[in-house]
Amino acid sequence: MSKSKWLLATMALSLPALAHAGGPRGNNHEQSRDRQELRQDARETRDDHQDLRQVESLLSRYDSARGRAARRDLLQVEEDLRRYVSSELNETRRELSQDKQEARSSAREVRHDGNRYDDRKDHRDDVRDARQESRALQQTRSISQELNNLYGRMDSGSLSRKRMLIADLVQLARTETAQNRQETREDRREAREDSRWH
Repeated sequence: MSKSKWLLATMALSLPALAHAGGPRGNNHEQSRDRQELRQDARETRDDHQDLRQVESLLSRYDSARGRAARRDLLQVEEDLRRYVSSELNETRRELSQDKQEARSSAREVRHDGNRYDDRKDHRDDVRDARQESRALQQTRSISQELNNLYGRMDSGSLSRKRMLIADLVQLARTETAQNRQETREDRREAREDSRWH
């Protein structure tokens, strides 16, 4: 056998082995992305818990100031509430952008990896996450617009409505915390699946 034929035969036989050279550890790109998503989940979990504590504190301070008819304290809570809502709108926009990016990435993965069941499920989860974040953004915007019309008003109806809107923000924060726990579980499952498949 000539040297060139031997080299070609060796290369041809080596290609399948090289294709699986990543071994059981899996595709480094997918594993890197999985680790990045888990780090992002941890950050979002910390942020969600902090947001929940902050908005629950605002509600408690509002109730206390309202019960004492302390106008100056009510105005201070309103100012803190404005900052909180503005921060939440910015955070929700950023998270929505990330969720949309994850949905696009998982759609590419479905096309690239031959439409595997776990890839399709991951894509459905990512699309659902983006929809939930979009809904949260719409709800927060709606609350923000209504609060903007009520800030500074101290009549009984306005005070009651502001309290209801702050309570809605508390519920949104609780929902976000629960959704983040679910997303973290899904991302951990996806990381385990990716390490098994590749």
